[in-house]
Amino acid sequence: MSTEELPPRESMEFDVVIVGAGPSGLSAAIRLKQLNADLTIVVVEKGSEVGAHILSGAVIDPVNLDKLIPDWREDPDCPLKTQVKDDQFILTSETGGIRLPNFINPPLMNNHHCYITSLGMVCRWLGAKAEALGVEIYPGFAAAETLYDDNGAVRGIATGDMGIGRDGKPKDSFTRGMELLGKYTLFAEGARGSLTKEIIAKFQLDKDCEPGKFGIGLKEIWQIDPAKHKKGLVQHTLGWPLDDQTGGGSFLYHYDDNLVAVGFVVHLNYQNPYLYPFEEFQRMKTHPMIRDTFVGAKRLAYGSRAITEGGYQSVPKLVFPGGALIGCAAGFVNVPRIKGVHNAMGTGMQAAEHVVAALAAGRANDELTDYENGWRSSSVGQDLYKVRNVKPFLSKFGNRIGMLFAGFDMWCNTLGFSLFGTQSHAKPDRKTLKPAKDYKPIPYPKPDGKITFDRLSSVFMSNTNHEEDQPIHLKVADMALQKSSEHDVFAGPSNRYCPAGVYEWVEEGAEPRFQINAQNCVHCKTCDIKDPNGNITWTLPEGGGGPNYEAM
Repeated sequence: MSTEELPPRESMEFDVVIVGAGPSGLSAAIRLKQLNADLTIVVVEKGSEVGAHILSGAVIDPVNLDKLIPDWREDPDCPLKTQVKDDQFILTSETGGIRLPNFINPPLMNNHHCYITSLGMVCRWLGAKAEALGVEIYPGFAAAETLYDDNGAVRGIATGDMGIGRDGKPKDSFTRGMELLGKYTLFAEGARGSLTKEIIAKFQLDKDCEPGKFGIGLKEIWQIDPAKHKKGLVQHTLGWPLDDQTGGGSFLYHYDDNLVAVGFVVHLNYQNPYLYPFEEFQRMKTHPMIRDTFVGAKRLAYGSRAITEGGYQSVPKLVFPGGALIGCAAGFVNVPRIKGVHNAMGTGMQAAEHVVAALAAGRANDELTDYENGWRSSSVGQDLYKVRNVKPFLSKFGNRIGMLFAGFDMWCNTLGFSLFGTQSHAKPDRKTLKPAKDYKPIPYPKPDGKITFDRLSSVFMSNTNHEEDQPIHLKVADMALQKSSEHDVFAGPSNRYCPAGVYEWVEEGAEPRFQINAQNCVHCKTCDIKDPNGNITWTLPEGGGGPNYEAM
């Protein structure tokens, strides 16, 4: 049987189809059922289970959880157990650092009402809440195709076929995907979602906004010496090991039973093609103010994910005929706070409320105009508006001077005015790399296997797995361009920006060969963002493939 002879898909009809079981998708599902228990709702999730592909810091502002599930504090199963007690921000040099006093930070930067937890565990808990209300959740099924009606409106999605071999032909285990049809479809895929990317292009949702901006976040979970554990401590750093022109910083969160979440974010508008985000993360852990935390400790988990950083001015139009974007699919992360969960939940709830109103009016497969018109005046829009210039200032002026401008502007916006208007992001992240001839390779130290580690042993800890005999889901449009530009001009940055060792330039014979180790992919999407020519496209592998994070 060839792909041209495939049988037709079976279909199921629902009131609402939701793509992605993250905080926005699950919040939308719960809110829909709260408002109308008779609605039929399905959530499809490409991870093997709810939470398997979820990665975040995470310090969660409960402002929208309070609205969605007001009694969550009384629920013994809720994983939000550790409230922030100590909030530290440190400017680091190679040999030390200076802690900034909390009083100079605008009130919006205060974390003391927030909770440290695993977002994956929160999503598992929300998933159970949704299912208890009657929501159908299908983990292990990747939404591979958007379906349209004769008028061009979205009418649902199709899950990917299972059992396609590397040669593109169906195997004996072949199973056809399903069509899940809905009166409205909500896309909650997270940062750089594959269907979201296509939807934005098809309906030109980004024609009136700034370019999308992103960072790469790398994270580890450690179990540390109880004597060193400071439950409720939140620590952020800015500075070393990054230079002043490279945005990013670290986080260190103490929570639960002797657990520490440590992570590093590098803004993907960096210029130096030799920069290696994974190695910068490992080097950060050796800083004299951080290293001792991990002496004698045990590393439990590793993972990585792209983060939306464009903020207020980069949010595309959210609605189109038949559906809407919610959560990080549209980009609602508050960059200076390093928080997006509260806004993801907020936009999921807002979209749900407008869907219920539309269905009650007998509408279907049209635009949810009120959702688009209302988000900027909502708490989500107000949250992002106050910090809209932080990212542009850091990009234009570097970390030190940019932080001064950003801090001043945040205070002004807190007081109700701004002297700077709304700054521009200028250009997308893939256009910021400079030629390798302008830089020298960075000599990163070898890992010690105790505090610092190599990349492949780290990927092993992410429990990443893909069915080996399947088409490579990372598509290179023009291999000749990859050689002449990505390799010859930029010295092969894909080998460094990927946190999982997916890409290699293998020197053999007269010409180097571009090798793709798709089995390693942790679904961070960085290649889809940072390739200097936009020559790599991340597409969906078989459902259930990728990382299997337990508590990230």
